[in-house]
Amino acid sequence: MKTLRRFFSENPLLFLLIAIPFVLAAKIAGWGDLWVFGLSAVGVVPLAGLIGQSTEALAAHTSPKIGGLLNATLGNAAELIITLVAIKAGLLELVKASITGSILGNLLFVLGMAMVVGGRKNGPQRFDRRQAGNHAVLLTLAVFALAIPSFFSQAIGKESSPKVEALSLGVAVVMLALYGLGLLYSFRAARSPISYAPDSDERRHPHMSLKSSLILLGVATVGVVFLSELLVGAVEHVVSRFHVSEFFLGIILIPIVGNAAEHFVAVQMAHRNKMDLGVEIAVSSSLQIALFVAPLLVFVSLLLGHPLTLVFNPFELMALGAGVLITILVAADGESNWLEGAAMVGVYAILAIGFFLLP
Repeated sequence: MKTLRRFFSENPLLFLLIAIPFVLAAKIAGWGDLWVFGLSAVGVVPLAGLIGQSTEALAAHTSPKIGGLLNATLGNAAELIITLVAIKAGLLELVKASITGSILGNLLFVLGMAMVVGGRKNGPQRFDRRQAGNHAVLLTLAVFALAIPSFFSQAIGKESSPKVEALSLGVAVVMLALYGLGLLYSFRAARSPISYAPDSDERRHPHMSLKSSLILLGVATVGVVFLSELLVGAVEHVVSRFHVSEFFLGIILIPIVGNAAEHFVAVQMAHRNKMDLGVEIAVSSSLQIALFVAPLLVFVSLLLGHPLTLVFNPFELMALGAGVLITILVAADGESNWLEGAAMVGVYAILAIGFFLLP
């Protein structure tokens, strides 16, 4: 009971678990795909939070290096599950849009909100400039790697051609290698640009046993898989009913649903005047999506019979480039304030409006 009370007090999003029985009711009683879609989206949010909290609890029973590795590997588990279900359903544009949306959401919306909340409460906040420099280099490389197949495919052939698929596979191999090198670096460095570990207080006093952590992780993962099936299954109805593009759902809604709990933690850290950790959570999550999730999906898509290529449209590439550039400029001085954060959120809102109006 103490563990449950602590969970709900630390993460109010867990109260959204009430949506899960309503999802079942909507499916069984035939309320319609719209209800199933909306309630499934709401239900995924707290389950993603439980995956994150169980991962943190597991990390607290390990060394700081192993803890960082667990966070790096399972940090985006919920969104990975949703995208895998979408690939299985053949919704490849939705998947690629969610990759772009996750990176943009973390860099502009989450980091911006963290700066706004932290700046309003604590005034100007400082973070490690050297770490910010590491982030900038890896973010630039990640976006460059994602852009290469898109540019070269125009001269190589159609997106579905064997040569373009081979190019995507080759780029995916290099990106996974870079991610592996980043994990290796994390074992030798005090801090890593692609992973973060629990606070030292959490490590000294883990609030959940190892067995309970594993059980919670398993139950939450199964729940996300179940709701993802319902969510993806209702996408086409929502698109046709509300004339909202599949692209917009992927670039805005799916990243928010899959990462809401992690976003909350980043803002919470900034509110506690731990801006270093807030920046690491937001940027590390973006790097994990670009260097691990995206290339992994390329290989898994082959097994699922729907090959995914790393060919993005010009609007996505423009938005990614702008998001990385703005993040680098804001973080270059190692200091943040609420006005900078508001500007980043404003840029994200402008992009969201543009993506919404795209045909």
